[in-house]
Amino acid sequence: MTTARVVVDNEDAMLALAESMADRVRPGQLLYLQGDLGAGKTTFVRGLLRGLGYRGHVKSPTYTLVEPYEVADMVIYHLDLYRLTAPQEIESVGIRDYMGGSGVCVVEWAERGAGVLPPPDARIMIHHDCDRRIVEIDCFTKVGHALCGSL
Repeated sequence: MTTARVVVDNEDAMLALAESMADRVRPGQLLYLQGDLGAGKTTFVRGLLRGLGYRGHVKSPTYTLVEPYEVADMVIYHLDLYRLTAPQEIESVGIRDYMGGSGVCVVEWAERGAGVLPPPDARIMIHHDCDRRIVEIDCFTKVGHALCGSL
């Protein structure tokens, strides 16, 4: 496992961090995003998409559960499992349709799918630290290590 730790001072820095990782996103990757409410998970996804060339609106999929974005010859599936009350509910989202193909799955609140979701290639943990954020990226697989890159 490889771990990278980055201190992010503001929203622009969070966007820049995620943008800098975009060129290492590969089809089939599964990324978990974890952190408290308001930590910056959706901001991170916005930066990742922007780094891939997406220029549209990026919204939190809290109510829709999944938002697909077609960009850079792949589909980024942004999932938010916050509203799930049991891990088995993830099956109703059609999770298997998004995993392991030519798309990339970025899952917020992945811990709510524990035991049903497969292990991630990388886990991005965002912690509050006063006005700053501490971003810890754990990379578990070969494609996950590519994401950590030079961080």
